[in-house]
Amino acid sequence: MIERRMKLIKDCSIDDKISVAELSVKYHVSQVTIRNDLRILQKDGLVRRIHGGASSNSDEFIVNRLNINYETKMQIAERAAQIVNSGETIIIESGSTNALLAKKLGETKDVTIITNSCFIANYVRDIPNINIILLGGNYQADSEVCVGPLTRQGLQSFYVDKLFIGTDGFSDENGFTCVNLLRAEVVSAMAKRSVSSIVLTDSSKFSQRGVASQLSLSEVNTVITDDKIPDSARSALERNGILVITVPLK
Repeated sequence: MIERRMKLIKDCSIDDKISVAELSVKYHVSQVTIRNDLRILQKDGLVRRIHGGASSNSDEFIVNRLNINYETKMQIAERAAQIVNSGETIIIESGSTNALLAKKLGETKDVTIITNSCFIANYVRDIPNINIILLGGNYQADSEVCVGPLTRQGLQSFYVDKLFIGTDGFSDENGFTCVNLLRAEVVSAMAKRSVSSIVLTDSSKFSQRGVASQLSLSEVNTVITDDKIPDSARSALERNGILVITVPLK
């Protein structure tokens, strides 16, 4: 069932519109089953249901980026969830993989999540096992996060064992980078309020660079990514004592 839904996400991203009848024939299941699959995927923000079928979400909000490399991101999120204990309080920064992590935790454990991501708070709003503490600040509509001095000030009330962040790029010399300076500043402040900083990213980000320094290699404890991480990046991480955990890229 999970494999079929992942294939449905890919189908909808390829075709502008695909019908329930076509999908029913393709996957040898009833139209009722396909409609149920699409209903669940739409609830998770991964497809858009239309009359008689479905299509991919097309705008630029983070909810519509969930379906990019979805299977890999889900594997990374599931692996990250394994290192969180029930009853724990953690900080989760913004990003699609982090959103999937929050949802996975809510399905399996009782956790408190401190976040600056309005998207993540909304994404898991119907999951009773999650207690969300949403940090305020200046709202950035494109990424649906709060940033700025008020966000950093709010972090001063907390100290946790684990921080989970996403990233926009990487440099062997300088570490992890971000495309937005204000978001990078919040990540730096979060790292100071946690014992362990854990980066969740697919391997494609190791071939990109952002414009703002996010975390140096000395500030990162663990990276969870897929097994296509470049050898040079893995070597740089491990030379700096960073634990690299990989999941198989399918």
